[in-house]
Amino acid sequence: MNYFLTLGLVLFVYMSLWFIFSLIKKRNDVADVAWGLGFVLMTWTSFFLNGNFGARGLLVGVLVSIWGLRLAWHIHARNRGKTEDYRYMAWRKEWGKWFYLRSYFQVYILQGVLLFLISLPLFIINKNVGVGLGILDFVGVAVWLIGFCFESVGDAQLAKFISDPANKGKLMKSGLWAYTRHPNYFGEVTQWWGIWLIALSVNSGLFGIVGPIIITFLILKVSGVPMLEKKMAENPDFAEYKRQTSVFIPMIPKK
Repeated sequence: MNYFLTLGLVLFVYMSLWFIFSLIKKRNDVADVAWGLGFVLMTWTSFFLNGNFGARGLLVGVLVSIWGLRLAWHIHARNRGKTEDYRYMAWRKEWGKWFYLRSYFQVYILQGVLLFLISLPLFIINKNVGVGLGILDFVGVAVWLIGFCFESVGDAQLAKFISDPANKGKLMKSGLWAYTRHPNYFGEVTQWWGIWLIALSVNSGLFGIVGPIIITFLILKVSGVPMLEKKMAENPDFAEYKRQTSVFIPMIPKK
């Protein structure tokens, strides 16, 4: 069977199973846990599917596994014992009788399509043995490490801040959050640009740029920064924080 078709079918089954799980749990925010784990699944499926067990494929498999497993656990721990995420609760009310149908297609199947497209550099790497590891691979890993540090440290700082009752109703404005209003989102995007740099070392790797472009667009214009900024704007301190702090790319805060 065609390499990409097989990957698409695996992903279709995976997302459909998570939809069924969401019905059992009666909460759609399990889709956020499925996101990171989905990349881990697709990375290793593509690695073993084509049989090209090269060092580059193993390298990106390890990088994506570290990222995806950490993200999935972070989201699971954040949501555990709490009500469904406010975004999904709003859709539950808005969609009414069409909730289940729209959930399946607009949350799980759509997420699967996006996951597939973002994974293109991974698929390209695992479809081509390519030459041995070179300078682009090491540059890509360096970029990935910068992104991973921003995302994981930013998440940890925010989790610690929120856990302190004294910070209730306050905005996180210290640590990495003093240099960018969204260090975790910056980190996630940066990691995917790092993966793409690694993909440039193999045939057709250039076309893998579709992946980082899509995740950058989604986070900057659709489901990441815009939605969180709208929620943050409800806080009276946000206007000053917005004036002082870069929205995305880390910069020295303004006085």
